[in-house]
Amino acid sequence: MRTTLVTGAARGIGRAIAERLLEDGHNILASDMLSDALDSLRDTYPDRVEVIRQDITEADAPDAAVTLAMERFGRLDGLVNNAGVGHSRPVHEVDDEMLDRFLAVNVRAQFRFARSALNAFGAGGNIINIASIFGLRSSVGSGPYAMSKAAIVGLTRQLATDYGPRGIRANAVAPGLIETPMTADRIQNDREFRRIMVDTTPFPRVGTPNDIANAVAFLASDQAAFVSGHVLVVDGGWLAGNNPRDTGAENIHVS
Repeated sequence: MRTTLVTGAARGIGRAIAERLLEDGHNILASDMLSDALDSLRDTYPDRVEVIRQDITEADAPDAAVTLAMERFGRLDGLVNNAGVGHSRPVHEVDDEMLDRFLAVNVRAQFRFARSALNAFGAGGNIINIASIFGLRSSVGSGPYAMSKAAIVGLTRQLATDYGPRGIRANAVAPGLIETPMTADRIQNDREFRRIMVDTTPFPRVGTPNDIANAVAFLASDQAAFVSGHVLVVDGGWLAGNNPRDTGAENIHVS
């Protein structure tokens, strides 16, 4: 039975990923700062879930998570680097504190968790990073967020290149607009956000965490055994189209 470490697993996309991988038979080491939500996941799957409450930017966080996975389940087969921060601003409005926060959470922590997982993998292994469509194409006001997600795309490809000879695969999922607790208010109430993100998505609904979880499940499965260095875009066609639809935003189903 495979064991996978999922960061940011308490809610939203991370929670959906953890639950989907559990359905596929994985053991899960769930990392997040929201301990109560993590406890509910462990209570649902007491034999197959271990949790760790941590700030992923802390120096000992990656090794602590990997060590716990090995102690609890005896192995580590996969890592899903999901935890991250958003709500970016244009470059000229970003101070050093905000810049450092984006780099610490969205880039440095992902790099360090990947490094720790690589040291624990046996024969083979699988790293899946959660990137973003903004790591592949810029958008208004994305600033350090877009930069950080572009770095994740580069990290993913480099991991695939360097560690493919060990039988280790590395891929990324690039979500488009996904309705989560962090985005729901903007989807419902921010007209400019809807104009840029909702009205220009060809598919007639906003994405859900399960859409991303299903993509991760595919990349984590044997069905993707020869897929590495790939960025799987899950965005309802936003990157392909990105033009206003004839139908108005009032006709869009957001859940």
